[in-house]
Amino acid sequence: MTQTATLAALRQPPPAEVNMPAVSAGFFNLQSFELIQRVAKAFAMSDLVPKQYQDNIPNCMIALDMAQRMGANPLMVMQNLYIVHGTPGWSSKFLIATINVCGRFSALRYEWKGEPGKADYGCRAWAIERATNERLDGIWVTWEMVLAEGWSGKNGSKWKTMPDQMFVYRAAAFWQRAYAPELGMGLQTAEEAEDFIEARPDGSGAYTTDLDALREQVRPVEPEPVVEPVAVVEEPAPEPAPPSKATPAKSAAPPTATQSSPPPTLAEVLSLVADGDFLIARDMARGLGDTARADVEKAIADAMAKRSAKPRQPDLADQ
Repeated sequence: MTQTATLAALRQPPPAEVNMPAVSAGFFNLQSFELIQRVAKAFAMSDLVPKQYQDNIPNCMIALDMAQRMGANPLMVMQNLYIVHGTPGWSSKFLIATINVCGRFSALRYEWKGEPGKADYGCRAWAIERATNERLDGIWVTWEMVLAEGWSGKNGSKWKTMPDQMFVYRAAAFWQRAYAPELGMGLQTAEEAEDFIEARPDGSGAYTTDLDALREQVRPVEPEPVVEPVAVVEEPAPEPAPPSKATPAKSAAPPTATQSSPPPTLAEVLSLVADGDFLIARDMARGLGDTARADVEKAIADAMAKRSAKPRQPDLADQ
């Protein structure tokens, strides 16, 4: 059926939208924000996007903005952007694909060295820069580095089951951050986040981790106190004291001020003088009165005079 148009209809001006400038999705003007919001709403209603984007328009808007900045397909960005412990991270295979299709470099290649299982065994990524035809070498990733960083020591680590693939992923991530950091927009890879934080996929496109177990990993271990053994020295049992013999009065120790025995009498002190214990007698006389002390000193002087007047017994040298 042939459609016809009247001359008056042809003379009408075209709709205003035809002459409007093209609008790109974005956040910083009204038309751009409305456009990205409408596109995000369409993605959020789809079952093809991962769980963290379904019925979540803000997440879809952020993914669309990142896809526009990287020049990548929005659905590919959503399928390869993971949330690990609250932090977004790219899958390594997506990062490698982004480098390969950006047009600035040749496809990534990998160089190996060392013997598998040895400390020096490792891999590095390299590519040719098309503008200068220069070979760009990445950093060597070796088993020595893996063990020193503790990447293989976590539960369920893929370094234990597929080490060569993990070498490729880590070498590619190092190369990208060294020569094309803008392609990753400053984000880590999901594999790197798993190495640093022990996380597991929760089935919805995100990763979860046990915070209590994570705190135990970073909590410093306090050293146990060192208890030195104490040597037990058994003291010998005291020997029984020998029975004391009765000592004469002259050998008795003079009472002191701290003893509770009664003070000596003048007769006792004079008895010591008669036995020749002058020093003990003087000491005991200190507790007597002045008159008694004078009597003791007179008795000591008389005794010493009698001792000096006594004739000397002849010894064998005189005979």
